[in-house]
Amino acid sequence: MPHQPRFIQIHTLHSYPAALINRDDAGLAKRLPLGNATRTRISSQCLKRHWRTAEDRFALSELQVPMAVRSRGTLELIRKRLVEAGTTEALALAAAEALRDGGLVDKAGKDKKGEEALKTGQAVLMGYAEIDYLVRRCGELASEAPEEKALRAAVAKMLKAEKKNIEALKLGSGLESALFGRMVTSDVLAGRDAAVYVAHAFTVHAAQVENDYFTVVDDLLQESGELGSAGIFDTELASGLYYGYVVVDVPQLVENLEAIERENCFAAETSPEQRALAAQVVEHLLHLIATVSPGAKRGSTAPFDWASFLLVEAGDWQPRSLAGAFHDALPTVTSGSETTPLRQRAVQRLGEEIGQLDAAYGASLARRFMSLDAVNIPQAERLDLGALASWTADGIKAGAC
Repeated sequence: MPHQPRFIQIHTLHSYPAALINRDDAGLAKRLPLGNATRTRISSQCLKRHWRTAEDRFALSELQVPMAVRSRGTLELIRKRLVEAGTTEALALAAAEALRDGGLVDKAGKDKKGEEALKTGQAVLMGYAEIDYLVRRCGELASEAPEEKALRAAVAKMLKAEKKNIEALKLGSGLESALFGRMVTSDVLAGRDAAVYVAHAFTVHAAQVENDYFTVVDDLLQESGELGSAGIFDTELASGLYYGYVVVDVPQLVENLEAIERENCFAAETSPEQRALAAQVVEHLLHLIATVSPGAKRGSTAPFDWASFLLVEAGDWQPRSLAGAFHDALPTVTSGSETTPLRQRAVQRLGEEIGQLDAAYGASLARRFMSLDAVNIPQAERLDLGALASWTADGIKAGAC
């Protein structure tokens, strides 16, 4: 029986040895207490950042959809764009300050001067379509009101009058906010509910960390015949097999991308073509989740890995993580007759968890998986990554898996 792909659930296993994937304010590997052991973890913010900015054939930017910029200096960008378009420096600054004072962003820099006067108190996510629109309208107003005071008043009036036009810009807030949401305190910009929910990834076993002591050799001291270093340092490295979990709310994604009410996502009057972009976005996202690695200290640890296991579940029930499979940490050392490698034992745990959930709630999901190892998942067919991503995208577009 076909399943309506209201939610796409993505489960992964990634292995990272001797790496500092995600660090806290003290420079240590981030940790997570869970069950009977403390684990190392990768924050959802870290994961999303790397998926958003990845550059490869499946990059989000390759979708030819307007993107967004997250910065405290967006008003300064608008000012520079106005000057480049022929507006005088004085009028460009007046227009940018009027955008700030009119409620486009917070007014953190109001009492400062120069470029600092245009900086916001926190980074603001704005779509390039929104920026282009504001640059064009401010440029038009500057040509109609060549006096600074008059321009400020005109920009303030424009923001109030055209708030709905700015909110109605298709993909105006950019693909990133369509995926991961946008919380705004602006009086003008529209908020966006996230369509992609990302959990913190964590090791399926107890934390494995070590303190890496190293020195920096001073080349000039060596050339003079002396022994010595330019510094002595230490950092924490961690190794682990990480479970990751991502949920795509398909109706919310379609609403964010196509301005279709979420309750109409799979309605008869909504054509497959209206879900095509959402399907393509999820197809790219699956490739990014599987192959893009986060990580600090890349130059000295090369923390790159492709998923050894990726499971996709599609259905219309509320999502549920499989993290409970690892509430009791997997032992990293086999004993007795147990010789199964760690990552195969991790997949076995996932399969057992799914079997127990299916027995308790019923098998309400369509499943496909990719694995490097010969493993089995209840009621799931094994595919390679390309076929798995295509199956997911086809299901979204058709409205059934």
